[in-house]
This record gives sequence, structure tokens and C-alpha cells, in this order.
Amino acid sequence: MKKMRYCTKCILPESAESVGFDEAGVCNICRQAEVKHEEIDWEERKKILQEIVSRYQGKGEYDCIVPFSGGKDSTYQLWYVVRELGLKPLVVRFNHWGYRPLVQENNIRTFKKLGVDVLEFTANWKVVRKLMLASLKETGDFCWHCHTGVFAHTMQMAVKFQIPLVIWGEASSEYRAYHNPQELEELDEKKFDEIIDLGINADKMYGLLEGEVDKRDLLPFQFPSREELKQLGAKAIYLGNYIKWHTKHQVETIKRELGWQGQEVEGIPPQYDYEKIECRWQGIRDYCKYIKRGHGRTNHLACIDIRNGEMEREMGWELAEKYDGKRPASLDGFLKVLGIEEEEFEAILQKNGIVDWGFDHDKIEAGAPLPDMEQWDKEI
Repeated sequence: MKKMRYCTKCILPESAESVGFDEAGVCNICRQAEVKHEEIDWEERKKILQEIVSRYQGKGEYDCIVPFSGGKDSTYQLWYVVRELGLKPLVVRFNHWGYRPLVQENNIRTFKKLGVDVLEFTANWKVVRKLMLASLKETGDFCWHCHTGVFAHTMQMAVKFQIPLVIWGEASSEYRAYHNPQELEELDEKKFDEIIDLGINADKMYGLLEGEVDKRDLLPFQFPSREELKQLGAKAIYLGNYIKWHTKHQVETIKRELGWQGQEVEGIPPQYDYEKIECRWQGIRDYCKYIKRGHGRTNHLACIDIRNGEMEREMGWELAEKYDGKRPASLDGFLKVLGIEEEEFEAILQKNGIVDWGFDHDKIEAGAPLPDMEQWDKEI
């Protein structure tokens, strides 16, 4: 068992994705936040965004595509695109089968108030269950179908409906170090393969499933070819590269302007009622990260607040110790979906762990059930 090293400014551990430390012991994500706050001219970035938008506005049936889950980020994206940029978007939703009941209420309210066209796709549930188990075993992350589906299917719709401009949400430099804040990153085939699909494209996943599904069943998870995107002239940008991303301020906007409502999420303090509210499996995913990496969602949220100067480091420690690592009450139902026992579940995660930080099943406390859990779909 290895003693974990933590950032001396925030509380991010060395086991976090893409993290590194400088000679002062400060993590690269904190340094990126300093660049974001101190070095970028956000007024100039907004001008660049307006120049991009002007090349596509009014040129087709839709000005752009906005990918949409109904969570805080995509709701703000859509609000900004419609109200601030004055665009007519096609809203594209990839239903990952994990949506909680409040999401639909929020979405209906948002779509009505903004007045937008919405296209939703739901993948085959039997296929999704197989994908969840296969990706869990291969990578320790069961969300492959969601990651690849959201990004691949959205770009497929861009090609299908000939809409070159796609506007995503926060830049990856907000939380990871694959890109720095100075870069105006865009989504392309290379980035999809490096960051999003966990190193498993649709062809590789077909091989992992060993004939359990038809190859056509994996088409929604296949990113368009370079030739298709080039012919379209696709430009898939991240809004967070052009406006200064601040989640709490954005949540205030969508609550005020759209009546968007937050709710509790497993393993997260109640003051973060906006974080990942749309997925009933979020508590499971954060618990997986805790088993593999020794930290959870509360650590992540505290780090953001510390970087924004809104929380002292000691308070971050207190919150992470209180909320991270609880066994989600939803785990029993989740294991039934996958058809495995908890012992196998933990063994898979520990096999895919980043560091032996000392996970001990016997020391794990049970988390409280969420108020809406009785409304969740339990049909397997």
C-alpha cells in the first residue's frame, strides 16, 4: 500500500486522471486554473466566438447542434446559445438509460421556455447492459456506452443533417490536463480516441463482446470518419474556451431564467445540489473512482471551489472525508442490472485500480437512499 501524495494548494491526489505536480507540490490542474483566471483575455475570446458563430448563422435549417443531457452544463450551454448568441440550434439528446425523473421535468420546462427543436435517440437496452459490463471489466468504468454514445451519435447527427457547427460545454482543461486553457481545443477523431472512448472504439468493443451483439448494434457508438467530417466542414467547439466557465454562477442563471431545479446526489454534500443530478448511476460511478483511485466526487468539487477562491483547503478535506467513499444505496439495483455480485464488482475495480491506496470493504459505511429512488425504473 502506497501513501498518497496530494496537491499542496487543493486536495487532488496523485491518483487523479492526468495529474502532475510541480516543484512546489502544486498540481497541474491548479496551475491551469491560474492561467484561466489571470492570463486569458475573456473579452477577446468572446469576440473570437462571435466570429465563429457569424460564419454559420442563418446558413442552413439550423445554425448549430447543442448536445443536451439536461444537467447543469448542457442546460447552460443551450441557454447561452439561444439567449446570448441568438442561434437556432438542433438539440440532440443521447438517452443513456440512467436519467432520473426530475430531468424530464427540467427538460420540458427548458425546451418550452427557449423554444427549440429536440432530437432524442435511445440505444437498445439489451445492448447497453452488455456494453456496461464489458467496459467495466475492461477498464473499470461502466460508462463507455454513455461517453461514446453522447459524442459519437451527436457528431453522426451533424453529418446526417449537414450541420457543421457543434457547441459543447466546458473545456477539458477545467478538470484534466490533456489540454491547457490557452488552447482552443476542438473535438475530432483523434481527441475522441485519446480521451473519450477509453481506448476502446466500436470495432474493439465488438471483439470484446465476442459475437454477443450484431455489429450494427454498435453503429450509434461509431465516431464519423475523418473524411465525413472533412466533407461536412465540421467544427466542434467547446463553449468553455470562449467564456469564463464558472459552474455556480451558471447554475444561478439557469435556476433564475429557466426554473431549473437541483436535487440530491449520492455521495455529494447538499450544497452541491446541481452536480450530476441527471444520472441515477452517478453515485455508483463516483464509488468506482473511490475504489480505484482513493477519492470521489466531493474531492473534485472541493478542489474547484478552492481554485476559485471560494473554499479553504481544510474545509475541502473535511467535506471529502465526510462524503466520499460511502457505499451507494443504489448499488444493489445496479448489480442486478449487470448480473454480478458485489465481490466480483469490487475485484474488477481493484484489478483496474490506479494505485493500492488501501481500499477496505469492511471499513466502508452505507450511504443513505435518495428520496426519488422508489420512482426509478427497476425493470431489468
